[in-house]
Amino acid sequence: MEPWRRDPLLPSYEERYLSFVLSLVRAPLTRVIYVTSLPIMPRLLDYYLQLTPGLDDTVWSRLIPVSMGDPSPRPLTQKILERPLLIERLRRLITTPDHVVVLPFVTTELEARLALELDAPIYGPNPSLRHLGTKTGSRSVFAAVGVPHAAGVEGLRTESDLLDALEHIVATSQPDGAIVKLDDAVSGFGNALIDLTDARDRDELRRRIRAMQPENEAMSPGEFLDALAVEAGVVEERLTGHDFRSPSVQLRGSPEGLTEVLSTHDQILGGKSGQTYFGCRFPAEPGYASDLARHGTAIAEELVRHGVIGRFAVDFVAARTDHGWALHAIEINLRNGGTTHPALTLLALTEGDYIADEGRFVVDGVDKHYVATDHLEAPGLDRLTPDDVLDLIDERGLGWDAESATGAVLHMVSAVGVAGRVGVTAIANSAVEAQNRFETLQQSLTNLAASSA
Repeated sequence: MEPWRRDPLLPSYEERYLSFVLSLVRAPLTRVIYVTSLPIMPRLLDYYLQLTPGLDDTVWSRLIPVSMGDPSPRPLTQKILERPLLIERLRRLITTPDHVVVLPFVTTELEARLALELDAPIYGPNPSLRHLGTKTGSRSVFAAVGVPHAAGVEGLRTESDLLDALEHIVATSQPDGAIVKLDDAVSGFGNALIDLTDARDRDELRRRIRAMQPENEAMSPGEFLDALAVEAGVVEERLTGHDFRSPSVQLRGSPEGLTEVLSTHDQILGGKSGQTYFGCRFPAEPGYASDLARHGTAIAEELVRHGVIGRFAVDFVAARTDHGWALHAIEINLRNGGTTHPALTLLALTEGDYIADEGRFVVDGVDKHYVATDHLEAPGLDRLTPDDVLDLIDERGLGWDAESATGAVLHMVSAVGVAGRVGVTAIANSAVEAQNRFETLQQSLTNLAASSA
């Protein structure tokens, strides 16, 4: 997505974890202070709280939304740190200082500063360990624990570095393509594809570099090389194969040094060259879910050995071979990500159990599946309001049904008027039923948008 389209959506992204609040405010002694750039619609708060029956009136004294009224495209934590009075207000709202924790989406130096200002521990990796989540750091971790990963070269900054690396890759594995990755980029936007078909000599490789295709369509090859000079990066052979997929595994490391596999997903990718994250299906393909858990555990143990705590994920690619599925690790995400909030939504609504060695999530003996995305789009959807969307799921019975533990749960509802999209997690008792629920909601929104023209 072009930067000019992403910026207005940032406040909507901050709403994605409202469903997680459900699992927290269930506990009668728990208070949640939820900070956002823009105010959250009261009806949207009602929507999330009504998903879980049995919450009493005290929930309104325990769920405290705080807004800055600042939609600017800057990190939320930066905006908080710029407001001393807001920080003082947050301090006053913390009524149990010995039992408080900061839960950020990502942990950077900004979040560490905020935690110090609030005199509160933070649940997430120390910013000093962020290098382990870069593309270069990921490859070093994979190599240390012997997890299969693509052939590649790290530490690139110049066109000459990239040219030397491609010569090495072509000489050793002769792939049809390579992917250049900026070290700190997310969601595939910092990737660029280089076609290596029949490119063997240095002059031809240079021409291919200058014709590379950045996933961010707003960037030219020259601009991508400029970004590489600033950020550094890696280049890897582009892995391909029969029935090619992009699974991931979510993990957690504890301060005590323990690790846990939280979930596995098959990611839904799109964009110019199919490297941009659009959504996911849960759980991952049974044929490799247990291998994802095994490789993920080895990686998590290495990260915890370095001192990493909190939630993180590892992306893989998978291809079917004559001997089963072949998995290769791609990158470590030392943060929450696109698969985090759907997994938390399912857990918050059902309190089921994920069985890692079987790749199953079970609620009262029934397996649960979902399809989730931040990108449910339809022509004319930007003509609707959040109220229109919430009315639709109420009137059509498309929402969450606690009795059957199935249905669609929305997020990023405020994005409908900004970018003509909403987010959804469609939960059901089979993969086919989850996909059907997702498509039914998508078609219903499409019809509503068409009727409003």
